[in-house]
Amino acid sequence: MLQMGDLVDGKYRILRKCGQGGMSVVYMAVNERANKTWAIKEVRKDGSWNFQVVKQGLLTETNLLKRLSHPHLPSIVDVIDQEGSFLIVMDYIEGRTLKDVLDEEGPQSQEKVLDWARQLCDVLGYLHSREPAVIYRDMKPSNVMLRPDGQVVLFDFGTAREYKREGLEDTTCLGTRGYAAPEQYGGQGQTDARTDLFCLGAAMYHLLTGHNPGEPPYEMYPIRRWRPELSSGLEEIICKCTQSNPADRYQSSGELLYALNHYWKLDQTYRRKQRNSLGVFLAPAAMSLLFALAGAGFYGAGLHVQRNSYDACLLAAKNAAEKTEEISHYRKAISLDPFRSEGYLGLLREGYLDDQLLTREESLELRQILLDYGRDGRSNESEFCRNQAGYEQFAYEAGIAYYYKFQERESKKNAKGYLEIAANSEHLPKQQRERARRLAVICGYYARIGIPDAAGDELVTYREYWRDLTELSQGNLVEQDNARTALLLYRELAGQIVSRAWDFRKGGVEQKEVLQELEKIRTHIGTDFSQVKGQEPGELEEELLELEKLLEQAERMVGSAYGQKGQGV
Repeated sequence: MLQMGDLVDGKYRILRKCGQGGMSVVYMAVNERANKTWAIKEVRKDGSWNFQVVKQGLLTETNLLKRLSHPHLPSIVDVIDQEGSFLIVMDYIEGRTLKDVLDEEGPQSQEKVLDWARQLCDVLGYLHSREPAVIYRDMKPSNVMLRPDGQVVLFDFGTAREYKREGLEDTTCLGTRGYAAPEQYGGQGQTDARTDLFCLGAAMYHLLTGHNPGEPPYEMYPIRRWRPELSSGLEEIICKCTQSNPADRYQSSGELLYALNHYWKLDQTYRRKQRNSLGVFLAPAAMSLLFALAGAGFYGAGLHVQRNSYDACLLAAKNAAEKTEEISHYRKAISLDPFRSEGYLGLLREGYLDDQLLTREESLELRQILLDYGRDGRSNESEFCRNQAGYEQFAYEAGIAYYYKFQERESKKNAKGYLEIAANSEHLPKQQRERARRLAVICGYYARIGIPDAAGDELVTYREYWRDLTELSQGNLVEQDNARTALLLYRELAGQIVSRAWDFRKGGVEQKEVLQELEKIRTHIGTDFSQVKGQEPGELEEELLELEKLLEQAERMVGSAYGQKGQGV
């Protein structure tokens, strides 16, 4: 077992033990060289009755997480196979598990549980949308961390699996008794997305009632048996989630998320009011039937009104005095016609990126808007995807925003999916498609660079990374794309040299190669921006000066990493 003060792999200093399970111990550690805190999960080879089975689960967990990137998931940064133990180095998540919250505070409020469930629906939707889909299979309060800001993080992917379309049932039956769906015990087909929804329903039941479904009487009663003040609509949602037959449950996380967002519509009190309203409505409705045929003639006029309403919302958004009002008008436009692109692009460009920064909260809100369901039961994003040209333009701009302007550390990995859509576009200009392709390649490195595979070999080298990184800045970028994109790309290359000069040297990149790229950027600054300096005075001049300072800093880092010889070409 690791001890406080131990140095792991020459770089991770153990600070304290955070927790212990049946087969593993989790520690807080610090990378002293980078001054960054991590969590290290240790499984001792002599502490498990069948270590090979446990190790296979750990490898499954690490290999899955390496390919995933989501605000509610941790990132794996290192895997260390020592003589006596197997270690996984991952994001350190400050907070408490929902089980700890439940043990310390008792049953939780309906509002809190709904908030957590919506966040978990979002991350399950992401996992299920992977190709192949990732089925988590062990949703329970002890596997969900609550951070101080109220956001939740799903961890422990040891039981997760990838959905096999041709499979008849799971090879291994894994999960936690009480939370696991019937199909997880084998013989009832393979687990799929609906399995995770059963587990989430069981977790919600436990959080709301305080009764663990994995303990006697091993049965989930309607939640209002324990707490009559709870919503009957929420009770109905949990009952549907935990049906034995998967066909009787919600069929997707999006469907469940919609129900959670409108749970009050399922309340018995609300339904009674609706029925009363219906009785009042029926009499005049009979009269209205007489005008049905005449109404058909106004269908085209109705479409015209909808278009006018949509355009009116866009105009109101542009003229809004408050940011919340602006966002609200864009959302209204999208809900009126989720097929059109102007609402999404206006929301991204003006609503979120007016300050040149995409915050984590804005990212979550954008994702929620795309997932929202319309009157026809389809999500906004699925409707928007039918507008191929508009969706591809949005994907390009969203990819650029996540790559350069997202405040979170995982921004590059978040950009990858959008950029790949743009790279394969049939409507975007060639320069934008090529730019998206190159940026998507770089995004891929952020998920793999410096991380070894199961054999201990690096998945990609810094020499490969350097090759693709420098390709991004070739040619006259101002002419190929625009001055703004050119500045972003030059800053990216110079910034990577500042932060990774030592890694490039270790990867076999020669000093003269690095200095030549810096000199190329200086040449481009002197020639390519001459025509646009007069068109974009002030701000552009300041950004070019900032880029010059960054180039000087990069040269100093090269001198430090390689030695002073050749500095200042």
